[in-house]
Amino acid sequence: VQLQASGGGTVQAGDSLRLSCAASGRTFSDLVMGWFRQAPGKEREVVAVIGWSGINIRYADSVKGRFTISRDNAKSTAYLQVNSAKPEDTAVYYCAADENHSWNNILVYYNMDYWGKGTQVTVSS
Repeated sequence: VQLQASGGGTVQAGDSLRLSCAASGRTFSDLVMGWFRQAPGKEREVVAVIGWSGINIRYADSVKGRFTISRDNAKSTAYLQVNSAKPEDTAVYYCAADENHSWNNILVYYNMDYWGKGTQVTVSS
């Protein structure tokens, strides 16, 4: 699976942006998709994951109410809408996909099978 993330950039606190992740190499609807991020000096953390049909979704507490993950299976693309951006959202954002683990396993271990290159998001205060 090839994953191409895009949409990162520099925004001011309170602004919005949308990240996209285009997938290829597998049937997209067979993939659980997720967004992760890693800030300088910190470990990578999960932001949000979305199940095959888009019904099952899980968010990190830090982004609930501000971020929205979605997917368009017809376009083989996952999205992360970032609203009310905060400086602490500054990080490299990674798109990831999984086809081999159960939904419950993913929620516990976040051990995704495939990872894309990151896209930088910088939020200035």
